[in-house]
Amino acid sequence: MLNVEPLENGTVIDHIKSGKGKKVLEMLGISELNVGRVALVMNVPSKRLNKKDIVKIEGAFVSENQTNLVALISPNSTINIIKNGKVSEKRNVILPKVLDGIGKCPNPNCMTNLEHSKMKFLLLKNEEYTCHYCERSFNAEELVRN
Repeated sequence: MLNVEPLENGTVIDHIKSGKGKKVLEMLGISELNVGRVALVMNVPSKRLNKKDIVKIEGAFVSENQTNLVALISPNSTINIIKNGKVSEKRNVILPKVLDGIGKCPNPNCMTNLEHSKMKFLLLKNEEYTCHYCERSFNAEELVRN
């Protein structure tokens, strides 16, 4: 059995789609340059998801905006803010209504790809995003693929 120490202060991102934990860290800008410890545990057994990833970030608290960016990669994730060894706040992720400067339009003919412009996407009712420039629609995960 694999043991990861509990956090005294920091953020735990739970119920991440299996295999997407590394992408969540990238989206949040978390890297080896961070001062605190970071744990990425992949393919953990889960009753709800069968398998899941978990991310623990020591000494950093994920903001509301960052919380919702996680929804682009794993819409059923939960964020736990840990203070003094206890969960002080629990959040569910929600798809942001507007993505400004985040993501890449998958349409190769979009002007943002030809002119390297700042991206902007608007959330539609069916949980897809439409590009502000080419007006094509895409699911959230397509916008953050590399």
